[in-house]
Amino acid sequence: MNYTQEFLKTVITCSSIRIGVLLFLIGVAAGCGPQSNTNTESGDSNPRSQEEPWFQETTAEVGLTFQYRSGHKDRFLFPEIMGGGIGVLDYNNDGFMDIYCVQGGGAINEGTNQHLNQLFRNRGDGSFEEVTDSAQVGGRSYGMGCAIGDYDSDGDPDIYITNLGPNVLYRNNGDGTFTDVSVESGTADSAWGVSASFAHLNEDEYLDLVIANYVKWSVTDIITCQSRRGLPDYCSPMDYPEAYADTLFLNNGDGTFSDATESSGMAELSGNGLGVMCSDFDGDGLQDICIANDGMPNRLWINQGQGRFIDEALARGCAVNHLGMTEASMGIVCVDFDRNGFPDLFMTHLEGESNTLYLNENGYFEDSMDPNGPGFPSLPYTGFGAVMADFNHDRRLDLYVANGRVKLGKRILNSKDPYAEPDLLLEGLSQGGFREKLSVSGSLKERSRSGRGMAYADFDNDGDLDLVIINRDAPLYYLMNIAKKSGDWVILEMIDRNGSTAVGAKIVIKSDSGLLGKEVNPTGSYGSSNDPRLHVTLSSGSRIQEISVTWPDGKSEIINGLETGRIHRIQRKP
Repeated sequence: MNYTQEFLKTVITCSSIRIGVLLFLIGVAAGCGPQSNTNTESGDSNPRSQEEPWFQETTAEVGLTFQYRSGHKDRFLFPEIMGGGIGVLDYNNDGFMDIYCVQGGGAINEGTNQHLNQLFRNRGDGSFEEVTDSAQVGGRSYGMGCAIGDYDSDGDPDIYITNLGPNVLYRNNGDGTFTDVSVESGTADSAWGVSASFAHLNEDEYLDLVIANYVKWSVTDIITCQSRRGLPDYCSPMDYPEAYADTLFLNNGDGTFSDATESSGMAELSGNGLGVMCSDFDGDGLQDICIANDGMPNRLWINQGQGRFIDEALARGCAVNHLGMTEASMGIVCVDFDRNGFPDLFMTHLEGESNTLYLNENGYFEDSMDPNGPGFPSLPYTGFGAVMADFNHDRRLDLYVANGRVKLGKRILNSKDPYAEPDLLLEGLSQGGFREKLSVSGSLKERSRSGRGMAYADFDNDGDLDLVIINRDAPLYYLMNIAKKSGDWVILEMIDRNGSTAVGAKIVIKSDSGLLGKEVNPTGSYGSSNDPRLHVTLSSGSRIQEISVTWPDGKSEIINGLETGRIHRIQRKP
């Protein structure tokens, strides 16, 4: 029995399987499914081994020494399977993106963690150096994810860390150091937070903060769970009857935040929140909030203005899949996939559910369920972090997903980690759809880890996007982009009047290649934050005619005369 048939036999027993997925898998098992989307790898065999990989794994060579530690020993403590995240920021404003890694730890109990979060400074020569101690951003909590944003509008990016326990806000002092201002800022939320996002949520100039909170869990109240074969294993979120409401902090503009969870209306609904994205999903000029929930309906909090939100996910089509079934939503990506001017949503899920692309048409979503789309190749895997970007400069979005199980399965690819799975790289095709590509060289077993948070950035400022991925109980991946390019590029650093990244700014770039829209939205993936600069690809030899910019406060301006192949800093006029 080959792997596809074995997998089919397993998922037929799952009550959440989609009818469309089942029909597709039957076709694949019979050898008549779309060839471009069929993963025929088994064991160490690799039918794509003759391809040139798109990325080169150079973690050790560039000086990145981080390894995420879950702390797992004998007991299967639920938080051990969920972390951690990663943040990209230029903390010292030298023009090169640095890396902040969130650590789990050697023990769940707060205050006993002997392993630190780590900050790596980009030297600008292709290497990194750890500066955790000098920057004073180590922390001792059991970490999950992070968000990056300049909450005090002083021109320096700050770091917010979600933890199993009180969260932490590090204020950037502008001299290479940070100060823990969690308590005085009012943001030391004690719920189990996983992902967070800075965004303009109440029509002022200061960045607010929203946190996706997970289940109510305590080390003193542990549930014992088993795998399908009766082995000790990690629990499901559905084993825990209580979940948190997500948290909304509104920025007071004086270095402090007010907890607006109740007044905003968000306290009315709880959920197993893992992913969060903020964008103007309905096109009314206000930033909305999407929460990816694990095993519960997703939330789409539509901004009513004046700090009020209403969940309209069910009415707008992104609460559940097209069969009305909830899914184990974890990672989340927000991008205008079909280029119609409205941000779409891509969410990663458990094996057997398939990842889901929700297409946005005038503020209403539809589960695309395209057999040639990005969902079906993910069926054998459990996805966490995800990135949609144009890695090979052909003006089509590609997809990278970091995979890793949360429950024991029949197939073990890595003897050191029974939860390990290979990541998934899909190339966007000219005729539509995707095909699976070789991400890095090596056999399937060599490439299998338990991937969690991931982020993209142009770390070497050469015009293409590199990746960094947190792997549970394994060294992180630093993947340098080496894909052959077929077009030109330009990178835009969008800056507001205070010298901060203009989160929420939108551009429409008009070039010989046509029109392309982008939004400054660093948050995404899973517990992570990406390069805040806008990476734009164009056809080879294209000329940029003009760029229309809409700033977060609604003001617009036109930018002319930008050359391709360069990084441009565009600052809001006084």
